Amino acid sequence: MNVEQIFQSLQKGKISPSRAKKLLSLYSIEKIGNIAQIDTGRKNRKGIPEVIFAEKKHLSDLKKIITKTLSKNNEVLVSRIKQKDYSKILEFAKNKYKIKKGKNTTAVLVYKKNIKKTGGKVGIIAAGTSDIGVAEEAKLVCESMNCDCISSYDVGIAGLHRIFPVLKQFIEAEVDVIIVVAGMEGALASIVSSIADVPVIGVPTSIGYGYGEKGVAALASMLQSCSLGLTVVNIDNGVGAGAAAANIANRIKTKC
Repeated sequence: MNVEQIFQSLQKGKISPSRAKKLLSLYSIEKIGNIAQIDTGRKNRKGIPEVIFAEKKHLSDLKKIITKTLSKNNEVLVSRIKQKDYSKILEFAKNKYKIKKGKNTTAVLVYKKNIKKTGGKVGIIAAGTSDIGVAEEAKLVCESMNCDCISSYDVGIAGLHRIFPVLKQFIEAEVDVIIVVAGMEGALASIVSSIADVPVIGVPTSIGYGYGEKGVAALASMLQSCSLGLTVVNIDNGVGAGAAAANIANRIKTKC
């Protein structure tokens, strides 16, 4: 039984409170042999769906985890799929489920029923085209959490004038939170935070070279920002930024 069926059975007196508690406990974690333990109750508990970190997983195990997760939930995000496995996972998922891909990323959102945009609004900015993959991963997470996303890419400080029409669009759309993805020196996050009147989440990316390469300079810059209202996640952590932004946006939506 899923969560709704458990509560319905309890309401109708078909099961006892102790039985319902046990069923909910069993529902919350689904074990797959000695491969993985899936947090199937996370979406109900936290609003965040299960996310499969695929980078070190074998293709056969990945398929099993996706199948088992979707036997209990409507959606699952698979992040950082190995390039050699990406097309195989897409083919596998297409035959059974619906999928949504992101640009320049091997992350994919796999789902059964269409995900409604009943949550808040999230604005997503990528400083350069090299940052798009991380931004798209964040977008997939937000969309899996029912958010409406507005995105704009290649608007970094190398041409500062490009950011103002984007921020105007975000303000007019009344976004609840903005995700800023930037590599190199990562200054765009501070600039957006100094202008916008909503929470800003900075995502430093590993784009960069020389001193401060691999995102170190961008991370340090964002952490040292004197612009209030800026929160920073780890390097290339689009998933974490998306989850945090969607939680903020959805919380605001429920209060409106």
